[in-house]
Amino acid sequence: MNHKIQHFLEQASRWKEEMKLLHEIVIQNNELQQDFKWMHPCYTFQSKNVVLLHGFKEYVALLFHKGALLKDPGKRLVQQTKNVQAARQLRFTDAGQILEQKELIASYISEAVELEKSGQKIVFKAVSDYEVPDEFKEILKANKDVKRAFESLSPGRQKAYLFHFSQAKQSATRKARIERYLPKILNSEGMND
Repeated sequence: MNHKIQHFLEQASRWKEEMKLLHEIVIQNNELQQDFKWMHPCYTFQSKNVVLLHGFKEYVALLFHKGALLKDPGKRLVQQTKNVQAARQLRFTDAGQILEQKELIASYISEAVELEKSGQKIVFKAVSDYEVPDEFKEILKANKDVKRAFESLSPGRQKAYLFHFSQAKQSATRKARIERYLPKILNSEGMND
């Protein structure tokens, strides 16, 4: 067992039994390698992330990185939020559920490995698919430097800004967010740079 995963499972204060059971089911698939990413057990195929084990307040989950492409005949996979494009979760609230569904869980894992082998990719939304809030449209129209700087950002950085700006419900909040990040945009930086 990967030492970091072993330490993680031993130190778990919540969902310890459930995470150990899920780990045992995942590692039965001999094609997966054990890794530790984002402070959680991550299982990979040829260095590509396939499934992540993590616990939340209300449940423990297996997160499939390309879950949106899995068949999911029983409609068991959960999209964490409407904005998550690729990942999907199988969620559990007790060890009994995991034991009862052991074969089903293993079948999702096998399908995820086969999906990774196939090389199939998730088609992510383009920048043009994101809403540009009116408050930001006004600034882009009025200030050519901001427009040029924003358009020179990578698509990922543009998406992050548009998503962050448009999530505010009130115009005043959207304006405040935009004003806060204008210096970063003009500096050709992403939100977290």
